[in-house]
Amino acid sequence: MLRSAPVQGGDTVLIVGHGSREDSGNQEIRAFVDQWRVRQPGWRIELCFIEFAPPEMNAALLAAARSSRRVLVVPLILNAAGHVKMEIPEAVEDARRACPHTEILLAPHLTACDPILAILKRRLRKAMNALDMPDPTTTGVVLLGRGSSDRGANGEMAKMARWLLEEGDHELVDLAFTGITWPRLEKVVQRHTLLGMRQVVVLPYYLYTGTLMQRIHRQVEHLRAQYPQVRFACTEHFGFEKEIFELMEQRVQELGAGAPASRLPCDGCSYRELAHEMGHGHSHAHTHDHGHAHGAEQGHEHAPAHDHGHDHAHGHDHAHAAHDHGHAHHDHDHAHHGHGHDHAHDDHGHAAHDHAHPHKAEHNA
Repeated sequence: MLRSAPVQGGDTVLIVGHGSREDSGNQEIRAFVDQWRVRQPGWRIELCFIEFAPPEMNAALLAAARSSRRVLVVPLILNAAGHVKMEIPEAVEDARRACPHTEILLAPHLTACDPILAILKRRLRKAMNALDMPDPTTTGVVLLGRGSSDRGANGEMAKMARWLLEEGDHELVDLAFTGITWPRLEKVVQRHTLLGMRQVVVLPYYLYTGTLMQRIHRQVEHLRAQYPQVRFACTEHFGFEKEIFELMEQRVQELGAGAPASRLPCDGCSYRELAHEMGHGHSHAHTHDHGHAHGAEQGHEHAPAHDHGHDHAHGHDHAHAAHDHGHAHHDHDHAHHGHGHDHAHDDHGHAAHDHAHPHKAEHNA
């Protein structure tokens, strides 16, 4: 436990959680904050959410800036997708303009790192001990995350899956997503059974509960019925593990000690400024790449006020400012227009859509 972090009087540590449509997830984050306050009684720790739960991030950040000498903004978020790359930095910029005499510093998200790997390895060992045949050579492992239109966020999960493979004895460690991108859990489990795995451990890559965690447990129950010859184990989310507290304390310590503030891949880029000028503001999370001679995908993680209720993903090429409109993918639990699909909704209220053609875009329900 870090007790020496230079958090001073007049400082506010502002935790930014994502927020969930399922209030039990929001309550878990509030419980995390309560526990953190006990660990660090000398710190003024406040909480806000990006969406779905109060207090709302922009208002909470302004309130903290007006009442503090310095605000240390710490995202309680695993992967850097649209919210981390766009909305949090935009809120920080707005608060800096509104309160120029207050220093506002932004920490990185939790990221793919050794402490997170330690949690996953511990959860995997526990799951293996609960299985009848704890043989890693015949037990497949699936790291299951939210999924994003941002390849960097998906890449962080891919890194964790690879590290888990390299530091363990399992011959098969795969990655799956609950929505937005592929592969999905069902397809990965099918592959594992074809490769002769007798057992499968599903490791959800989630901090707290919510609609997606509930859906994951339902999916695993369906898989047990579909593959009665295979033993399944599914672990829980891991937001209260000691490593999460320690990572958050490390972020605060680094900011308070004068470490350079977070500069995310999309911070300060010309496209973000253009998005502001076009009036997108905070209601859109744009995920994009800065490479040249290729089209970068922009994922809108919030539906704007269109009459038809959809949010269209547009491809942006930073080198030529060209737009490439994707196709909608629909993914339903029931048969729709003659097609059988699996309908995946995440905590954002988005429908993840999956078709057999190679185009990819997102429509938010």
